[in-house]
Amino acid sequence: MKRQPRIKICGLMDVQTIQAMDGLPIHEIGFVFAPSKRQISGGAAAELIKAASELKAAGGKRPLTAGVFVNEDFAGLQAVLSEAPLDIVQLHGSETAALCREVRDKLNVQVWKVFSMKKKADGHEPKTAKERLSPYKDAVDAVLIDAPGGGTGQTFNWEAINEYNQAAGELGIMLYVAGGLHEGNVQELLRTYSPGGIDVSSGVETDGRKDIEKIRLFVRRVMEA
Repeated sequence: MKRQPRIKICGLMDVQTIQAMDGLPIHEIGFVFAPSKRQISGGAAAELIKAASELKAAGGKRPLTAGVFVNEDFAGLQAVLSEAPLDIVQLHGSETAALCREVRDKLNVQVWKVFSMKKKADGHEPKTAKERLSPYKDAVDAVLIDAPGGGTGQTFNWEAINEYNQAAGELGIMLYVAGGLHEGNVQELLRTYSPGGIDVSSGVETDGRKDIEKIRLFVRRVMEA
């Protein structure tokens, strides 16, 4: 039997949408703390985390909550977590494995490291997936590959997924795929590449706001894949 991928819905900003997600078989809900049109404060996140804690999601459990950060230092992460009790810190910048390890060990959270799938730089061979991920072995709980910029609604060349899937598997790390996913393309992604998890944000929005009907349809497409 094919393994069900984990589903993360990112960029939530209001209690009403979270409450409407009750019963959906999702695994994680994400909040954005980095500069973005979806950015929220620690105080606002605390209220959203409380709403998420009351949901029945995948397996009848509450969804885990993730915070998205870009090049935030340890003190900044600690300050947010003191206000908003996240389960996962998702790091989108140039954070080192040492910082990831420190955050995980000292702040008692999962750490996910995001890798941007940039196009090949002129004159330079890009690092292999194994070279990029290996330093983070035993420092992170998951890796996420995304289109450059994150939250742009753009996809990247999916052919790279197999290499990252293999590298993550060899390192014992869960792989999530993000970037331009929506109800119209997620089944192709899952059937062709079978990542451990998927992360959607702009693909379940209407006019820049989360659309509960699009969230439900996206989840249904995943379950049918």
